[in-house]
Amino acid sequence: MNIADITKVAGADKRRSRVGRGRGSGKGKTSGRGHNGAGQRSGPRRSVMQEGGQMPTFRRLPKRGFSNAMFKTRYSIVNVASIEERFESGTHITKQLLLETGLVRDKKLPVKILGDGALSKKLSVDATKFSKSAREKIEAAGGAANVC
Repeated sequence: MNIADITKVAGADKRRSRVGRGRGSGKGKTSGRGHNGAGQRSGPRRSVMQEGGQMPTFRRLPKRGFSNAMFKTRYSIVNVASIEERFESGTHITKQLLLETGLVRDKKLPVKILGDGALSKKLSVDATKFSKSAREKIEAAGGAANVC
């Protein structure tokens, strides 16, 4: 047995710091929270947007234009290459089947098939949307790309 083995074990469990237990503990009186202000109080800390008494940046800057980000459609993306390696030829691929195989994780999102990779199997694929290259590859292999 070496000294390194003993010290490793000895320092493995650090004791929990008990605050507010007198001056001798090193964390007495203010319990490591400093004096006054929001940081000393319990509950939520001050907002990131708050800048003391100064007018916050988001109120100083003008609001202009329109952002379409809220209305953006998000898709669960599946590549042709992953379909090629997971399914046998002649399979009818649906959203439910993609969920079961783990290619799609969120059942609420619509599915979009992208054309990354090669496809040699004849497959019938049902999806919300297809990229141009994905549709071409599926149809070139003798399959069908059905929009549902």
